[in-house]
Amino acid sequence: MTSLVLASASPARLATLRAAGVDPIVVVSDVDEDAVVDTAQSHYGTLPAEDVALVLAKAKAEDVAATIEGDGLEGDLVLGCDSVLEFDGEVHGKPVDAQEATSRWRRMSGRSGVLHTGHWVIDVRDEDEGGTGATLGVTASTTVHFAAVSDEEIDAYVATGEPLRVAGAFTLDGLGAPLVSGIEGDPSNVVGVSLPVLRELLVELGIAWFDLVD
Repeated sequence: MTSLVLASASPARLATLRAAGVDPIVVVSDVDEDAVVDTAQSHYGTLPAEDVALVLAKAKAEDVAATIEGDGLEGDLVLGCDSVLEFDGEVHGKPVDAQEATSRWRRMSGRSGVLHTGHWVIDVRDEDEGGTGATLGVTASTTVHFAAVSDEEIDAYVATGEPLRVAGAFTLDGLGAPLVSGIEGDPSNVVGVSLPVLRELLVELGIAWFDLVD
């Protein structure tokens, strides 16, 4: 069996992986997301939303991979993920406060955005265990159609606190689900980790999906 380290504190990502039979070791990265994006944009210019997600996923995976190697923690593969919502040509992560979440939802109501999730995998196995040291990633994108909701519904949803904890200020697997009228693409990507994309990354490393399943 190949062990997976999840470089994320997201309960939704963890639950999605567990539902698919994978029980990862969780090691939360210590990455300053704003600093990572600022550094990347100072080198390459303004990044499109899909690249912002991928840069952050890579940074989180690399940070945790270094932690594992430095502390001697167990783990064969490190998975970093990050999600952002592209809406009206802007990149949105988690709202900073309830006012921003409310404002954003009033703009999104009855409209559509694209949820981008960056995935980055690092092979940290020893060479004698088949390790390659490979590091690779990809961004998956899913179009999300938001229901036309009233200001009262928006206020009630924001009052639950959930929109403040998630990229894009909504969930597909929680209290925000009734406010999403449809999607085009992979549902698990909207939750925070695309299982089909992760399987494809594993294939590139020569690892079968069910090698991770307990």
